[in-house]
Amino acid sequence: MQEQLQKLEVELREVTKNKEKLRKNLLELIEYTHMLRVTKKFVRRNVEFEPTYEEFPSLDTDSLLDYSCMQRLGAKLGFVSGLINQGKVEAFERMLWRVCKGYTIVTYAELDEPLEDPETGEVIKWYVFLISFWGEQIGHKVKKICDCYHCHVYPYPSTAEERREIQEGLDTRIQDLYTVLHKTEDYLRQVLCKAAESVYARAVQVKKMKAIYHMLNLCSFDVTNKCLIAEVWCPEADLPGLRRALQDGSRESGATIPSFMNTIPTKETPPTLIRTNKFTEGFQNIVDAYGVGSYREVNPALFTIITFPFLFAVMFGDFGHGFVMFLFALLLVLNENHPRLNQSQEIMRMFFHGRYILLLMGLFSVYTGLIYNDCFSKSVNLFGSGWNVSAMYSSSHSPAEQQKMVLWNDSVVRHSRVLQLDPSVPGVFRGPYPLGIDPIWNLATNRLTFLNSFKMKMSVILGVIHMTFGVVLGIFNHLHFRKKFNIYLVSIPELLFMLCMFGYLIFMIIYKWLVYSAKTSRVAPSILIEFINMFLFPASETSGLYVGQEHVQRLLLAVTALSVPVLFLGRPLFLLWLHNGRSCLGVSRSGYTLVRRDSEEEVSLLGSHDVEEGNAPMDDGCREVRCEEFNFGEILMTQVIHSIEYCLGCVSNTASYLRLWALSLAHAQLSDVLWAMLMRVGLRVDTTFGVLLLLPVIALFAVLTVFILLIMEGLSAFLHAIRLHWVEFQNKFYVGAGTKFVPFSFRLLSSKFNDGMA
Repeated sequence: MQEQLQKLEVELREVTKNKEKLRKNLLELIEYTHMLRVTKKFVRRNVEFEPTYEEFPSLDTDSLLDYSCMQRLGAKLGFVSGLINQGKVEAFERMLWRVCKGYTIVTYAELDEPLEDPETGEVIKWYVFLISFWGEQIGHKVKKICDCYHCHVYPYPSTAEERREIQEGLDTRIQDLYTVLHKTEDYLRQVLCKAAESVYARAVQVKKMKAIYHMLNLCSFDVTNKCLIAEVWCPEADLPGLRRALQDGSRESGATIPSFMNTIPTKETPPTLIRTNKFTEGFQNIVDAYGVGSYREVNPALFTIITFPFLFAVMFGDFGHGFVMFLFALLLVLNENHPRLNQSQEIMRMFFHGRYILLLMGLFSVYTGLIYNDCFSKSVNLFGSGWNVSAMYSSSHSPAEQQKMVLWNDSVVRHSRVLQLDPSVPGVFRGPYPLGIDPIWNLATNRLTFLNSFKMKMSVILGVIHMTFGVVLGIFNHLHFRKKFNIYLVSIPELLFMLCMFGYLIFMIIYKWLVYSAKTSRVAPSILIEFINMFLFPASETSGLYVGQEHVQRLLLAVTALSVPVLFLGRPLFLLWLHNGRSCLGVSRSGYTLVRRDSEEEVSLLGSHDVEEGNAPMDDGCREVRCEEFNFGEILMTQVIHSIEYCLGCVSNTASYLRLWALSLAHAQLSDVLWAMLMRVGLRVDTTFGVLLLLPVIALFAVLTVFILLIMEGLSAFLHAIRLHWVEFQNKFYVGAGTKFVPFSFRLLSSKFNDGMA
């Protein structure tokens, strides 16, 4: 490869050098042609009729003060012609006047078109000059001045016949140079195209060689310095493939000594390898942005595949907007093999890598839009409303019923601006809407009040369930790492604290929905007041939701109060008891089971493994871990900080889930405002001009919908969904303090070896 590149370099240098010489000669000939054309207008005389003067040798010693003296001397008249840069004309003329004492005649003319400088390659304006002088010595001075000012001096023909012959010769040479330059450029283009065909392959080969040598430099020599030893992490499932690859490599390379592999037991924490595909990669990247999980830790990405797009859709619930997003993501998925999508601009490339996230977010938004019955801020009446307006008229009821209920008549309908449907009147409410919110709420004046109450309670329910699920996932971590005491001293108190407070709040919400109807809704107590009274212990008796509510609430408060000291002190005291009961701590585990050994908690647990699992005491041949200093104060402080953060976080995190309600409300109101300001105005214009006005209105509505409601609101809901997963969900069980397993792969060369790396 190096020899080929050297030959190519020499050939390119020669061709380029010849091309530059030809180009320089061509520019000089073109300048000469322009000079002959312009100076032809300067002097119009017949040289044959000019008097012949004899050159006087002592020209500089005599007085040359006037023309009569010049005639007396009989000096010979000479010419110097050429081209000079536009910016040097004044200084050039001034220098000629001072040095030659005025015995020169200078004539200038500016060229019509700028020419390229043969020396520098710049395109500049040129002046053609013709200098007439007397005497050979003055001529030498004029030529030196022209050299100092870098003038391009060319021979001046003395006769018209000589001028014509020179012009013809110049035209022929210029035409020949154009032909030679064209063929030279074609040959140079062919050489470069042939070299460019192998550039990509050679760059890949060089990167692979650099990567291989870089990895070989990480290996160490054995005692004999004849073979390399590499200690690597390898997934257990890939060990047969690794052995097979070593055998194939030894056979193909013709090595006399084959490569072999040994498995080494270690207590070091292995890196984390999570195998993903094109569907799960985007969700795993969201989790890895928070932190790479420790080895064998519960991976939240599996649950994020469902919870993330669902929480996004709760905030972005609109059937129309979700369907547009779904179509856009579906288009990216169907064209995912198109090379331009993966090599497009950064923003489009981000959309492409998250195409499956967008697909699920749009699909879930369609579902929540059907639940909210919201499509571009309008309701869709698919199954018919469950409310009947005619049942509110007094004529449809008996006189006895008319006396008990507040009904409508013609006078009420005519004089009332707002009419209220009473669901307790028979026949008004005929049953719930089959799917989602009844479309009649889109016409109600109290629509916002109803939806706010519904979405607020829904947000609290979803938030508590989501956080409780996170605490439950922490139990699986403790079981896998064989820390069962953390289940009893940490996870169960956390669950009791959460469920006795906010789990009971969910119970009250659902109980009120199920028990109280439209007829008894006026006597239904406020859930918020009941929840506050649970902590205030009011002196007066309250009606309550159910019988025995006060005793149940006192029991729940007692359990909550007892779980707090267990959460604060249980784990540190248990670790202290374990430490005092052991003279030295050891471990009987092998392989990769032991992780995060650098923590104080793991040091205290090393000797308790046989107690928890019922194993026999460790044998003398088992490895022992050196006793480290047990710092009870540090463990206690860490647990206290964690407990305070959890207890306060239960309140703040539950309130944080109200962003589901707030962003859903904001999205619905923005969509409503956009419809009212554009589409409603366009649809109310009369039919004559309405069609002409409706087209630009629809176009503007579509543009604002895409940029404001889809992109801006979608990005806002996306960021809030990430926040709910990182802060409210993952901090209940996920540490994210591991190291990502990055295997050697030629596909990763672009991120590891750039072009400037030596």
